[in-house]
Amino acid sequence: MAASELIQGDDDVRPHVEVNVTTENPDTHPPRVANGNPPRHVSSAPTPADAHDGKKKAEGSKLSSLLKQNQLIHSLSSGLRRHCDYVKISVPEERANRLPKEWWKTGVAFLYALFNLVFTTVIITVVHERVPDKSVSPPLPDKFFDYVDRVPWAFTVTEVNGLILTGLWLVQWIFLKHKAIVGRRCFFLIGTLYMYRCVTMYITTLPVPGKHMVCAPKLYNDSTGKIWRILRLISGGGLSLTGSHLMCGDFLYSGHTVMCTLSYLFIKEYSPRWMWWYHWFCWLLSASGVICILIAHEHYSIDVVIGYFATTRIFWWYHTMANTHTLRQAPNNYLLRTWWNPIFNFLEKNVQTTVPIVFSWPVTLPSSCRQRYRMVEGGRDE
Repeated sequence: MAASELIQGDDDVRPHVEVNVTTENPDTHPPRVANGNPPRHVSSAPTPADAHDGKKKAEGSKLSSLLKQNQLIHSLSSGLRRHCDYVKISVPEERANRLPKEWWKTGVAFLYALFNLVFTTVIITVVHERVPDKSVSPPLPDKFFDYVDRVPWAFTVTEVNGLILTGLWLVQWIFLKHKAIVGRRCFFLIGTLYMYRCVTMYITTLPVPGKHMVCAPKLYNDSTGKIWRILRLISGGGLSLTGSHLMCGDFLYSGHTVMCTLSYLFIKEYSPRWMWWYHWFCWLLSASGVICILIAHEHYSIDVVIGYFATTRIFWWYHTMANTHTLRQAPNNYLLRTWWNPIFNFLEKNVQTTVPIVFSWPVTLPSSCRQRYRMVEGGRDE
């Protein structure tokens, strides 16, 4: 029976009769009917009992059925609320699909960087044979050297700072969730910067920046000796701390400036902004390391300036293209004219969104620890 009919039926029983409904628990409140109002007891002028017995019985049966129906509706609605079933609609994680790992591309970028690093040692060995003698070609005038005297231990500070920055970035990269994408970006930039360095070192050979520098003797046509020098330079990482770098000629531009600057840029780019103290610490390491190159008189000022500009510009250009997807096919985007744009398209073709800064464990956790880790695992999109 519809609610409107129930209400209408309540209006139809308005004749001047008095109905007493007895319940099992007289202390409780009378139940509510469908319209939310308790049953009304209407009194009228008394009539003879024998004349109204039929009407009282009919009225009592109507009210009883009304109360039963109201209780039934009430119990049904309560049951529906308790046992309501929800339909879960699964939505595919489009964001994850837009950031494919593609480790094989990272491997190609690594081989590209490795080739250019090895090729740099070959160019240094070749250029070393062309460096003029200090007695014949004295160091070029440098304004920074005119005002700041040489500090012998300053270059050690540069190499220690560079090793710390490289180690920090390596640990940070290992804990990144999207390390495959970030890794190939890093390898490509390292390979490209050292390829540029090979070109600038080879086309213009500068004299040593200071008479304090001790250069290994020239080998001229001794190919075997040159190969051993290349292997020694590679094994020592090209550092003076390891005693592997005794050759001269790699002055334009500074490889130490490249590594200090590039490590800091990647550390800052792929770490949360709230880690400002970490950013400042790495910046101090990078800045002091670059300045100590000049204080030690190991490079000309122009070497450091060009190294800084080459590193920062290619880093910013690449990440502008990577993070601004509308530029990739924009007709007025002049960055599309760079020679490395085809390589960029190869590496970043399937990366359709900005890489979020999310950290994760580099190895699979045991099942007993996985739930606890999920409670503390966090990432932040920057």
